[in-house]
Amino acid sequence: MSTTTTISTSYNGQDAGQIISRALFSASTLENNLISFKPNVKYKTILKRLSTGSLIQSADCDFSADSTINLDERELEVIKLKVNLQVCKDDFMDDYLALEMGASAHGDLPKSFSDFLIEEMRKKVANELETKIWQNTTDFDGFETLFANDGTVIDVTAVVIDAENVVAELAKVHAAIPVSLVTNPDTTIYVSQSVASAYVIALGGFAANGVGGSGSDAKGSQWYNGSSLSFAGIKVVVANGLSQGKMVATTKSNLFFGTSLMSDLNEVKVIDMENIDGSDNVRFIMKMTAGVQYAYGADVVYYA
Repeated sequence: MSTTTTISTSYNGQDAGQIISRALFSASTLENNLISFKPNVKYKTILKRLSTGSLIQSADCDFSADSTINLDERELEVIKLKVNLQVCKDDFMDDYLALEMGASAHGDLPKSFSDFLIEEMRKKVANELETKIWQNTTDFDGFETLFANDGTVIDVTAVVIDAENVVAELAKVHAAIPVSLVTNPDTTIYVSQSVASAYVIALGGFAANGVGGSGSDAKGSQWYNGSSLSFAGIKVVVANGLSQGKMVATTKSNLFFGTSLMSDLNEVKVIDMENIDGSDNVRFIMKMTAGVQYAYGADVVYYA
């Protein structure tokens, strides 16, 4: 299937000098290193897991080997993904961007358009990967699907969250976190945008949820400027790819994103086909691999 390029213009002799695209949410999971990375994965990689039994025993004069050591593994499989776009240079001949194509019949694609499209591709790919990492997609199972299918994951039943109940629902998630993880500095509560917004509103105060009329830091509803959130001493971070109303509590070191080269997520190759097949087409290409996995389901609390 070819790329459909639609150009609507009100060209009247002068370029406004700016191309604008629709806003995208930030790819917070990868951009903010909210999970662990496994680069250089072509197909599969192994997550080695080690656990032991109780170690301490009563002392005597003898060496008494005791306890158990269990070494097993989980597979992180990645799939190949690509972006293929094709643009015809002729489509720009009647647009104001034609001024950038030069006088020759062998014109170049307008540079301002090409540069903007490359940057837009990078942002859109990051945006789509953010969703794929967490949600059920046609390419690979995100964390939400993996958690839902694992009986060892600790499930907490969700309700519709708003500013009135968000603190109580966060408390449910906190109460379900295994004792061994509560004081672990790596433990994080990942929340969707809707949960984060409700929590920020709740912390704005006005005597709600026991915060008091002046809100967090005595700044009322103006207190939050994008700085860090926490609940009962545990970091709360926004994972933009999480489905609305969902939360996940686990350690960053328990969640993995596998890919080929990290640079593949940003590299866009541009191929002018004129010297290859004589056409006026220009191709934009990205290639990458991606997949997610976690080590221990019993260390995951899934609010859904």
